[in-house]
Amino acid sequence: MDAKIAALLFKVLSDETRLKIIEMLSCGEECACKLQEAFSITQPTLSYHMKMLVNSGLVSARKDGAWMRYTLNSELCRGLQNYLEQVSSDHENCVCKAVDQ
Repeated sequence: MDAKIAALLFKVLSDETRLKIIEMLSCGEECACKLQEAFSITQPTLSYHMKMLVNSGLVSARKDGAWMRYTLNSELCRGLQNYLEQVSSDHENCVCKAVDQ
């Protein structure tokens, strides 16, 4: 994962409600109705947050009757975690090594 993609994901995650939604989805797939209940938000507000999460790739959505069901993209979350580990430690391709030359 490069810095540009990570920055876009961090921008999406910079909202407290979206972080809480990610946390809730870490336990497994959830229906929009459960998310709406858990956060006491309106349907349009939930739709806004979910659109941002789905468009970023952090969450996938599927239609289930009248409701949407959401799942966390664990692979992308692991990629973001690996990115954080990489930028917070010394490594072969570190930007600081390019600056030192």
